[in-house]
Amino acid sequence: MLPSAANRTTQLQRAFTLLDLLAVLVIIAVLAGIVVGAGHHANEMGRVARARAELAVLSAALENYQRAYGDYPQTDAEAQLLQSLIGKRDPLNTVIAARSLIEAARFSTAESRDPFTDSTAVLTDPWGQPYVYIYKVPASGWNNPGFVLYSIGPDATDSPTLLPGGFVDPSPPENTDNIYANRD
Repeated sequence: MLPSAANRTTQLQRAFTLLDLLAVLVIIAVLAGIVVGAGHHANEMGRVARARAELAVLSAALENYQRAYGDYPQTDAEAQLLQSLIGKRDPLNTVIAARSLIEAARFSTAESRDPFTDSTAVLTDPWGQPYVYIYKVPASGWNNPGFVLYSIGPDATDSPTLLPGGFVDPSPPENTDNIYANRD
């Protein structure tokens, strides 16, 4: 028996057309794009927050170092900074044996090197770049009462030129996403 015209109309009304399916797929793709974009933004903001927290810990450790030894580590070499903070170097970079001022296991190092056995290990930011530390280099003309410590940020570019006296110059376009210690 052949279906009546009324039954055929009911069956056609229940079916999805190709256009309906394409519209649903477009909506799903747009929503997925929004979710992925928001997830990437949240991930990047998490990295920025981690860098700020690590810089705060490193700044506090440097202040403790200055109280213990009378000065900050006088270097611009990131490996010597880490060696100083784990109690292996004094402010003039002489080898010593003292207690560590940071919990080194809580920080990332380039190529996951152990700073206690490898003196070339450097602390890295959440983007895998070494933190930049400068103090009294060059020694003449340094008027900055503190140190310079920062992450070069997500774009991994930096214009490391300091202003006269050893002060940070945040104005170059390469420095717009840098994250500085002790600065808002």
